[in-house]
Amino acid sequence: MLIGINETGYRQSTRALDRIEEHTRNRNALNRLLQQMLDAETGSRGYLLTGDPRYLEPYNAALTEISKNLDQLRGAYPAAAPEAATLAQLTLDVQRKLTEMDLSVRMRKDGNEDAWKFVLLTDYGKERMDAIRGQAGKLVEGATQRIDEEQKQVRWSLEFPRLGIALVAFAALLAFYLYLRQSARLKRADEQQQAALQQERDQLEVQVRERTATLAQLATHLQQVREEERGHLARELHDELGALLTAAKLDVARLKSKLGAQAPEVGERLQHLTESLNSGIALKRRIIEDLRPSSLANLGLTAALEILAREFSERSGIEVALSLENVELDEPRQLTVYRIVQESLTNVGKYAEARQVGISVRDYANHVEVEVRDDGKGFDVAQVKASTHGLAGMRHRVEATGGRLSVESRPGAGTRIQAVLSKPAGAP
Repeated sequence: MLIGINETGYRQSTRALDRIEEHTRNRNALNRLLQQMLDAETGSRGYLLTGDPRYLEPYNAALTEISKNLDQLRGAYPAAAPEAATLAQLTLDVQRKLTEMDLSVRMRKDGNEDAWKFVLLTDYGKERMDAIRGQAGKLVEGATQRIDEEQKQVRWSLEFPRLGIALVAFAALLAFYLYLRQSARLKRADEQQQAALQQERDQLEVQVRERTATLAQLATHLQQVREEERGHLARELHDELGALLTAAKLDVARLKSKLGAQAPEVGERLQHLTESLNSGIALKRRIIEDLRPSSLANLGLTAALEILAREFSERSGIEVALSLENVELDEPRQLTVYRIVQESLTNVGKYAEARQVGISVRDYANHVEVEVRDDGKGFDVAQVKASTHGLAGMRHRVEATGGRLSVESRPGAGTRIQAVLSKPAGAP
């Protein structure tokens, strides 16, 4: 009987260990799948942002491994398994994400700039990756739970023989020895597993930091390119469109002078045309100022902010109070300050329902502090995404200059946006 009890316990432990190994393989396959999806996304985004085909090498390699991993997981979770529905959803999310990346890469190869940029700037890719992490997390959690259950089964299988072996000292000593050996084996396996997982986490953290830094550099470059394109477009509008509108206005004036009072109806139409041309010229000027404020280059930061505040107040009917100190900043930081105030006023006009806005610029020894405060309806900062109301763009602008941006707001208590920018080396 004791031999039968020992044999039964040994077989149960062996089967449980086999199942633990199987669940561990499944968990490792899920972790590899997440890593491969990250490699594929990083490669595709690198290609989209740079156009360098070298980024497609890790992307294509990851696609092959993703397919193998999915096949392995489908074999590990048959249709009757409780995790089959989760795996099916994970497979669907992975296929959707791969389709989105493949579409973006193909559009980038075809030169369809607006399309792939639109896809890149949407939250669709992030939602798919979050869904993949969620489904994979469920499967990893399930595998971990199964491992814990099997470990309990192993321990139970080891404890069960002790009940019979306690009748005989020799059998008890033998059972105790087997127990210690199995426990040590499990402990070593668990320690090795934990060490392997910790190593994988450390490697992932290093990769994430490196890739985050790379993406931040690329984002800064794209922002600089955007400002350059704005400046180029503003010059084109000023030189080409401005010349055309002015020439048209002069032609209308000549026609009016030649017709005189001979054709009143024609004169009225010409007057209406003159007014339309004046409106077009004013619109052109406003667009140019939005693209690249000439007042910033010609009059300086303080005057440019005063003009911006006055025009905003006239358009919106919101009172703007200014407290501006003269500051010495280089051109990129001046543009950063201007864009922060411009974006903040835009958000106030769209969302805040405010009656008064306060803008202040303070000069300190080593830094400049910019603050935009309104008495509007406010919002819950904790419940708002980082990308809402242009906060992501403002934050990146400030951090790219080595500064920091803070947002304070509560429902019904208005909003306060504060940016602290370090002065450039050599500034007084």
